[in-house]
Amino acid sequence: MARFVAAIDQGTTGTTVLVLDEELAVRGRAYREFPQIFPQPGWVEHDPEAIWRSVTESLGEALAAARVGAGELAAIGITNQRETTVVWERSSLRPLANALVWQDRRTADVCARLRADGHLERVRARTGLVLDPYFSATKLAWLLDHVDGLRGRTERGEALFGTIDSFLVARLTGGAAHVTDVSNASRTLLLDLRKLEWDDDLCALFGVPRACLPSVRGSAEIYGVTRGVAGIEDGVPIAGMAGDQQAALFGQACFAPGDAKCTFGTGAFLLMNTGAEPVPSRRGLLTTVGWKVGGEVAYALEGSAFVAGALVQWLRDGLGIIAQASEIEALAATVPDSGGVVVVPALAGLGAPYWRPEARGVIVGLTRGTTRAHIARAALEGIALQNHDLLKAMQDDAGRRLATLKVDGGASANDLLMQFQADILGVEIVRPALLETTALGAALLAGIGAGIYRGIDEARRVWREERRFRPAMERAEVDAHLARWNNAVAKA
Repeated sequence: MARFVAAIDQGTTGTTVLVLDEELAVRGRAYREFPQIFPQPGWVEHDPEAIWRSVTESLGEALAAARVGAGELAAIGITNQRETTVVWERSSLRPLANALVWQDRRTADVCARLRADGHLERVRARTGLVLDPYFSATKLAWLLDHVDGLRGRTERGEALFGTIDSFLVARLTGGAAHVTDVSNASRTLLLDLRKLEWDDDLCALFGVPRACLPSVRGSAEIYGVTRGVAGIEDGVPIAGMAGDQQAALFGQACFAPGDAKCTFGTGAFLLMNTGAEPVPSRRGLLTTVGWKVGGEVAYALEGSAFVAGALVQWLRDGLGIIAQASEIEALAATVPDSGGVVVVPALAGLGAPYWRPEARGVIVGLTRGTTRAHIARAALEGIALQNHDLLKAMQDDAGRRLATLKVDGGASANDLLMQFQADILGVEIVRPALLETTALGAALLAGIGAGIYRGIDEARRVWREERRFRPAMERAEVDAHLARWNNAVAKA
């Protein structure tokens, strides 16, 4: 009997499900968008029920496309938008509030007070993170303080907290499992990075009751089995989990220290494998857990740019410069350069290495001669330029220079963007044949957890290069781009 693995890639704007066979060939694929909710400037929410519908609908469609019969679905893997915070009722699994999305900045003042009170270095040393509204702890604290009766219910164990992975496992197992994996837990500001356990001091600092937290598990093991999910038979093991960026690092076969990838999704996320020991950052990057497989832990350095593909969506939905996101490359290619226009994509603040939640996006260098094509090209260049700052900090922290950078995510299909990225970084950009490496990582982890695959060598076997972009820009031109970029960032 054939055996298949379903990978649920629950992202910020939609859910993708891939169904892969034992040779890791994609046999079925489906995608569902869901609405973004913006109650006021700086606030970003999701309806957890809309997320769940997007998962079940895309899962059903992908399984039907793959023609998976009874007993043939061997495992489910989950990868997810990470810091997004959900609370739900234990008994009914009903969400008790909208999810606060990782982009949400409403707790910026709380983070500023904690920094002013001298907590930053202790938090950074314990978690590898910084005090920023990006992470889950202050989001959860906000919900506990603003949703009527929620704090008391969490203290009594009646209401539960989780990132999206935890919420999906709870729904898939009919409430039998309340779990997360080490990679997602490491994004909450509540996990001791070395012990890989919830930290009582951090829970006290943020006012989070331990009773609402999920158990912390590895990234490739059986967390529970399906129960009562429409369109899926009961008893299918959920056997792999990782946050989206860690799953992409795994799916890109970045298994050796120094291997690195950049995912171009809603944001841009550059991660480097640093091996079995966490590497503290001196340049404003994050130290995070990559994965835990078979008792072995891999850590990573991470630089996060909050807005990448979301900038293209804004040009489409906010400004109407393009009708579809796929049009931007052709439009940008109609001009030889940006005409001096620079776009800083700080629509949700600036992440690493700046960590300025109050920053806002800017467009500088506009003239009467500026056209929508110039703005489109400057937007693509801005996505790439912010990665220059991340890579420079990463190389300084790691003490090594990258020769190649693997890329994935939807925007990595944009050849103009990838060539400019290679030019600005001065490294070769390597694009794989399968751009959906986030889902591939989840499938691999699930297959390992369910005993279908032997281990990480499976990822090396399946990974294939599609194209390589080599730096071609003169140094003087690179320096001119960086000078304009630094001037624009100062205005953000």
